[in-house]
Amino acid sequence: MENFKYAFIKVIPVMIGYLFLGAGFGILLTTNGYNFLWAILMCLIIFAGSGQYLAVGLFLSGFNILNTIILTFLVNARHIFYGISMFPKFKNMGFYKPYMIFSLTDETYSLLCTLEVPGELDQTKVYFHIAWLNHFYWILGGFFGAILGEVLTINTEGLSFIMTALFVTLLTEQWLKSKKNIPLLIGFLVTLICLILFKYVFINVDLFLIFSMLIIFVLLTIFRKNIEKGDQNEFK
Repeated sequence: MENFKYAFIKVIPVMIGYLFLGAGFGILLTTNGYNFLWAILMCLIIFAGSGQYLAVGLFLSGFNILNTIILTFLVNARHIFYGISMFPKFKNMGFYKPYMIFSLTDETYSLLCTLEVPGELDQTKVYFHIAWLNHFYWILGGFFGAILGEVLTINTEGLSFIMTALFVTLLTEQWLKSKKNIPLLIGFLVTLICLILFKYVFINVDLFLIFSMLIIFVLLTIFRKNIEKGDQNEFK
């Protein structure tokens, strides 16, 4: 019980964010004609905020399986890098390990990375409680949002911008905290160049996002060690 209480207190900030963001997803999905059960199912088995918002747009624009696979992979490719860093923490979690891997979101990762569990508590159980509580709050937010979307007649124009606004906020915070913003500059310049090329040269602007994210992914992979070295020097 003490393990649960400790985890419950730690995830309160995430709970507030997940309830609102999950509700936004649920409202967006049901107001576009999908049954509320789909919102619950997606929150349960996908559990990816940006991926779920992206899915709604893909559903509405005409389903293309190749684009869906590529975009979903690229949007969530960051999990590859920080997921690997969690191997030592998950190594001895036994039965909990598969769920911990599945439920690792940006917010859960941030909590687990910075958390110093008191010695009298069971670290494995604390980690597990943090993971499933965050998942539960996301499902709960999606459920209430989906119900509201079916019951209320509201104007949802601009609601899909929620995740964009969240990313802009995180981007601004990252920019202000870091003195060397090489990854941010790479992302901005590559995206801008690809947008111009695909709009005015290749005349197929729909593909610019896929190629820009691929190029960003490759560049960050190539220069990862130099970027990490620069970050370490910055905080010395």
